[in-house]
Amino acid sequence: MEGMVLAQPQILRRISDRRIVVRISSPVKGKVGLICGGGSGHEPAHVGYVGRGMLDAAVMGDVFTSPAPGDILTAIKAVNGDAGILLIIWNYGGDVMNFTSAEETARGIGIVVDHVIVNDDVAIKDLKKRRGVGGTIFVQKIAGAKAEHKENLEEVKRIAEKVITNVRSMGIALTPCIVPALGKPTFTMGEDEIELGIGIHGEPGVQRSKMMKSNEIAEYLTRNIASDVKLSVGDQVAVMVQGMGGTSNMEKFIFYKDIYAQLAALGVKVRNSFVGEYTPSMEMVGLQLTVLRLDEELAQLLKEPTEAPGWHMWS
Repeated sequence: MEGMVLAQPQILRRISDRRIVVRISSPVKGKVGLICGGGSGHEPAHVGYVGRGMLDAAVMGDVFTSPAPGDILTAIKAVNGDAGILLIIWNYGGDVMNFTSAEETARGIGIVVDHVIVNDDVAIKDLKKRRGVGGTIFVQKIAGAKAEHKENLEEVKRIAEKVITNVRSMGIALTPCIVPALGKPTFTMGEDEIELGIGIHGEPGVQRSKMMKSNEIAEYLTRNIASDVKLSVGDQVAVMVQGMGGTSNMEKFIFYKDIYAQLAALGVKVRNSFVGEYTPSMEMVGLQLTVLRLDEELAQLLKEPTEAPGWHMWS
């Protein structure tokens, strides 16, 4: 966290003795404050998405561990510009519990706070248990753009929920990762095997298969996402292809090429492409696909500028 702040001192500022990073200009009077956070190990998430046009603050925990309610409350106070605060919460038990606990405390001292919960991982069939993964970054970007226009809290929450309704993700892994506190791989697998439907905290997939080629993986992930979000001919989408921490750029672009072909075969137009590392899982070798169905409102907000250092795009 300190290293990220030192690398971007014109954008980021750390709150002393707290695991909180805020945009240098916080609080911004009359602007809804956006806060997200979670465990470390997913860099550039979440500190990398702090800055004008995205988050006002990121609150961090230990590796794969939810941040403390006290830190979340401190962040709420730090970015409160008297227009309300929106918490963007990943759908994990600890995150939901700690963020909503801080929300209740903040409301008790007169701060207007609301939240949304991101649950875009189609590997989990139960909607209430779906994990928040790469789609969270699109929520941060689009809600951040809306907040920058100094729209009210109700409107910023509406656009965040619109993104959540239209975004889906799914990932695969070729290797597990090693959580420092655990000191060993989170699961074991053969060199000729692949985990389908992995989480971003080293969780194994919902299905194990023999090794697949890039185009086969692309077909599998696209089919699952397209059927869940009900993509149809003529739809326009933003596509995010990311590695899980240990995947080369060459492999990511080969995979993106195959995703593009799969979507084209469905009659779906790729309007924006994002290829890189957005919410990786330590050193895990794998890939994650996130697809956001766009309308003009979402497309315009998505393309608005941001100074957040972790945000980058290819088109």
